[in-house]
Amino acid sequence: MPADLAVIGLGHLGLPLAQAAVAAGISTLGYRTGPEGGSLTAPELRRMLAGGFRPATNPAELGRVRTAVICAPTPRGADGALDLGQVESAARTLAARLRPHTTVILESPVHPGTTEAFLRPLLETGSGLRAGRDFHLAYSPSRVDPGNRDFTPAGTPKVIGGLTPACTESAAAFYGRLTDKVVRARGPREAETVQVLETNFRHVNIALVNEMAVLCHDLGVDLWDVIRCAETKPFGFQAFRPGPGVGGHGIAQDLGGPSGRPLRMVELARQVNSHMPQYVIQRAAALLNEHGKSARAARVLLLGITYKADIADQQGSPAHEIAVRLMELGASVSYHDPHVPAWSVLGRPVPRADSLYEAAADADLTILLQQHRTYDLQGLSVKAQLLLDTRGATPTGAAHRL
Repeated sequence: MPADLAVIGLGHLGLPLAQAAVAAGISTLGYRTGPEGGSLTAPELRRMLAGGFRPATNPAELGRVRTAVICAPTPRGADGALDLGQVESAARTLAARLRPHTTVILESPVHPGTTEAFLRPLLETGSGLRAGRDFHLAYSPSRVDPGNRDFTPAGTPKVIGGLTPACTESAAAFYGRLTDKVVRARGPREAETVQVLETNFRHVNIALVNEMAVLCHDLGVDLWDVIRCAETKPFGFQAFRPGPGVGGHGIAQDLGGPSGRPLRMVELARQVNSHMPQYVIQRAAALLNEHGKSARAARVLLLGITYKADIADQQGSPAHEIAVRLMELGASVSYHDPHVPAWSVLGRPVPRADSLYEAAADADLTILLQQHRTYDLQGLSVKAQLLLDTRGATPTGAAHRL
């Protein structure tokens, strides 16, 4: 049975789009491009299937939809550039079945110019059709914020940049069924650059506040109080908070090399943020030393190993590097995370604490890496021998803050 929409790539971008489409009453196919990290709970899957979602295993089904959205992941490769391999695979698979009048939209994070210079030739060569004449082609930056209950797809404006004005309007008509507001960019390059700006904005501002965290610790200043006061300013300021590192799927892009002028501030931000796991280790070792203990053979409990609170996604989480560095120092590492039943580091399983309070009381040092909603931080601060809070989540004076 034909569907209105095909979501190609069912990872952290594609699954939320498919869920939003089903919720809007759009019959939706989901087609995987590889071993993507997205997953659904059994109740979520049942709701989607009941609402018209259908996993597609036969690529021929992609040729019977009105709209196809490519949400394939674009991880950073060994050379630091975005790996477009799964986007290419998705495009070739779709192109072989592409029909006239189909609207094709790319949502994967890419460098500006990718839709026109990379995706368009693949679709045209594989289909024999002309973009902008025989089918519509557009780019829309994904604005997924996993676990955020305040901003749903319906309440989040969607930016659209089409190859032609007709392409933009066709894509806008589709997204208008999902969201309350559609914002039209001048073209695909502008829409792609929106994604670059939004991602880099996050990384640069986190880097600034991470540097402030180090500075304030050296000065004996309570950074969290500084942020609390600063965010009362009604203009010219947006509060960001420090942490043990920057996780997530959004990769800072400095656009160096053949793709454009490098963004020096973004590269510096990447260096600052990548140093934070090491800074956490320095603070942890110093705390242990202050209490007459050495990192070697110390029992260290890591709380919250996902990159974001209240979700299971570990993509880019600093917890892995922190665990590795602790092990290299000779520490005995265990962890607790209500969303991660098993965890391995360096090919070895890390012991999972069953009883959180008992584990915190037994550990020489407990490090809060992620503030999951289920954690009773007041209780933990009482039970733990030493507690290093990298999120500023504990009550003032209840723990050592980053």
